[in-house]
Amino acid sequence: MTTGDGAILVFLPNWIGDVVMATPAIRALRAHFPRRPLVAVAKPYVAETLAGLPWFADTVLLDKSPRSYAPTLAKLRRHRPEIAVLFPNSFRPALRARLAGCTTVAGFARYLRHPLLTHRLYPARGPGGSFKPTPALDDYNRVVKLLGVPDPGARMELATTPADELAADRAWANLKLHRFRRVVGLNPGGAFGSSKHWPAAHFAEAARRLVAASPGLGVVVLCGPAERDQAAEIARLAADVNVVSLGDGPLTLGLTKAAVRRLSLLLTTDSGPRHFAAAFGVPVVTLFGPTHVGWTETHFSAAVHVQKPVPCGPCQQRVCPLGHHRCMTELTPADAVSPSLELLRRFTDETTGATRHAG
Repeated sequence: MTTGDGAILVFLPNWIGDVVMATPAIRALRAHFPRRPLVAVAKPYVAETLAGLPWFADTVLLDKSPRSYAPTLAKLRRHRPEIAVLFPNSFRPALRARLAGCTTVAGFARYLRHPLLTHRLYPARGPGGSFKPTPALDDYNRVVKLLGVPDPGARMELATTPADELAADRAWANLKLHRFRRVVGLNPGGAFGSSKHWPAAHFAEAARRLVAASPGLGVVVLCGPAERDQAAEIARLAADVNVVSLGDGPLTLGLTKAAVRRLSLLLTTDSGPRHFAAAFGVPVVTLFGPTHVGWTETHFSAAVHVQKPVPCGPCQQRVCPLGHHRCMTELTPADAVSPSLELLRRFTDETTGATRHAG
């Protein structure tokens, strides 16, 4: 490996939650190579995830258009990169890294890219040869350790910008959330696919039960632009003045981060905001259906995973192949509310009533 001060290209994962799980590795990479600029290479929809953190000198956005390939390579080459860290497993990041001039390329040897890598890892496999679920966070740490980086640990990290906080201030004021001692967030979304969705009626019932069990508690339903109607439906079905939807105003990823940071607890599907909560030390209950907990375990002490065993799962499919969606519909509101109340109890200061965020 080169020992100069050329740039390091960090190809970020393609999912928002995975970007958060890569933060321990990125932080450790930054500390280990203090003279080298880090350049994030990312899909546009994940780039905002790390806004507010001081690690990157620049961010180069990837466009799907074939016409953007040459201009993107030119942007990468201007940084005179020597090293590339590949968090995605696909072939294209490895090819881009080589064409950009990187002489050291670290990542998992998958999708025929083995010859393009100088530092290789191989995925764990079970007795039958199938991939064995291993936490993505641990795998990202393994990638940077190939370059001599000390063990990054498991503490995920995020930040918000002043604009994010201003947007959250406005939302809290508009929704009158300051009147509550504690605010619980519900996150019904998930870009993965409909197989992860929990019924709106279940979310609404969980919200009513949480409010009834905890005086002074309010519930806000989080959402991105695509889940605006879903969030409004949950608030409508809850039919409680203490349950409101965030979707009445402008929606950004930064607003979601700032909103999650203020919560006492997040009840969520297995999606990106689940990892926002852990990064900000907010207790989180995650409802798992078609996805295997082992792939996204974050070792966060204030996290509870809820999953119903079904004969067909976890199938890892975006849409239920059998059409019944049992892995999610059989998760009852009680299954979600019970661990949520327990986490609220554990992380509430008995003297002040304030939430103690987990470290």
